[in-house]
Amino acid sequence: MGTPEFAVAGLKALIEADYNVVAVVTMPDKPSGRGHRIHYSAVKEYALERQLPLLQPERLKDEHFLEALRAFHADLQVVVAFRMLPEVVWAMPPLGTINLHASLLPHYRGAAPINWALINGETVTGVTTFFLQQIIDTGNLILQQAVPITPNDTFGSLHDKLMNVGVEILLETIDRITTGVVQTLPQEELTELKTAPKITKETCRIFFNRPAEEVRNLVRGLSPYPAAWFELTEDNKMPTGIKVFEVATEITPHNLPFGTLITDGKRMLKVAVSDGFVHIISLQLAGKKRMQADEFLRGYGTWIKQLAVSD
Repeated sequence: MGTPEFAVAGLKALIEADYNVVAVVTMPDKPSGRGHRIHYSAVKEYALERQLPLLQPERLKDEHFLEALRAFHADLQVVVAFRMLPEVVWAMPPLGTINLHASLLPHYRGAAPINWALINGETVTGVTTFFLQQIIDTGNLILQQAVPITPNDTFGSLHDKLMNVGVEILLETIDRITTGVVQTLPQEELTELKTAPKITKETCRIFFNRPAEEVRNLVRGLSPYPAAWFELTEDNKMPTGIKVFEVATEITPHNLPFGTLITDGKRMLKVAVSDGFVHIISLQLAGKKRMQADEFLRGYGTWIKQLAVSD
């Protein structure tokens, strides 16, 4: 059971390890993009390629879906980057339902653990397998593996690291379950848990009254997707959105208002923040392609000098 590319890696590994994958469950197809064309999930694409039986329920408590799921007589269900399951689903197989989660639980329970680990400036994260129970991401732990976060990691690079480590942990977990040697531990009851709620558009907005490193962590935690952003304003015109994919920091005192744009019109574009400046290295103007700062300034250097950052 899964949807994005992160889940495909685990499914592929199970197939290549000769496990009998009797069915795949993924999200229903949905329109996306400007043309609202129907796009399949990454998991569906792989399942179709391998001609695996496929279920795409709108509602996980729908009786038709539950009947179809029971008919496969699965011994074990594996969840990777999917929806919250009702008990009638996760309690169905005799060996239980396991989840691969991209954090060191109990920290970063929720939908976006990779993003939030980077946004919060963590230096280590990891992957966890656990048995599902009623409350999301709280089940008994099976295996965990720590993964260092480097200063230059982005969501994209850390996603791939965790995906590769997660495949190894997932296979070992299933091997232990199927051979009857699995041991579990309850999750710690911590008073201050770091959480990983769903990323929203407002989560991605850059506020330049923050410290430079905080802005940089936000940018790398959302790069390349969905991308941090801010808006530029021009007199009597609608604000223009700018997505930011890479920045560098300059820590230095100044007396400029937060959000002040500084550029030489050729190579350098920086924005004043609370403890210095954030140099924008890679960005995308609304409706345009992604560009390096020098390429952007060759086309828009004169225009951008007339603008201000929206509050």
